[in-house]
Amino acid sequence: MNIIGTNIKRIREDKAWTQEILVAKCQLSQWKITRSTLAKIESNVRRVTDIEVKLFSQVLKVSINELFIEEQNYQ
Repeated sequence: MNIIGTNIKRIREDKAWTQEILVAKCQLSQWKITRSTLAKIESNVRRVTDIEVKLFSQVLKVSINELFIEEQNYQ
């Protein structure tokens, strides 16, 4: 349902962040997201809005383009 969930998970794990840490950082940015919602995004079950893409980019400190890089480039 989304194409960035796998990259969000990869970037989060590269930073050695748990889902709880990423959610806490999102909440510090005034974004009310739950760990359950993040899990659904990372498993490509839930859609991601354009605003959420921007917020993930800011919190993870990566470019929006990096969120859309095809997964095979990292295998």
